Amino acid sequence: MCAPSEDERLPTGLWVDAHIRRCISAAIPVYVVHKGAYAAGTVMVKIVMREGMRTLGCFLLNQTRDMDGAMGWMQVFDDAPVDERRADEYIKRAIARDPDVWVVEVEDPAGKNPFEGKIF
Repeated sequence: MCAPSEDERLPTGLWVDAHIRRCISAAIPVYVVHKGAYAAGTVMVKIVMREGMRTLGCFLLNQTRDMDGAMGWMQVFDDAPVDERRADEYIKRAIARDPDVWVVEVEDPAGKNPFEGKIF
């Protein structure tokens, strides 16, 4: 099956809104840190692992597509969680490079990504 053309894909803003509503209905804390371009733009997900008030670290995922056009995620850093400040610095640089990027922060104690798509 062919991947959808650019014109057939959902606008990024609508896609983000739908996934935020799914997180909220599943009682997953989620925040839009930076709104990018509504019609297009990549999505970055910061997954923060907390134990009570203590932050254990976070993962940072960048939205991407494979060779067949299937949406998925690439870890920005290694497989191990990183310090939240390090992730925030990366996000700040990414927004400076591309203000159209969407940044969504999710809290999950296990560091699981609630958004659809596999991790490449």
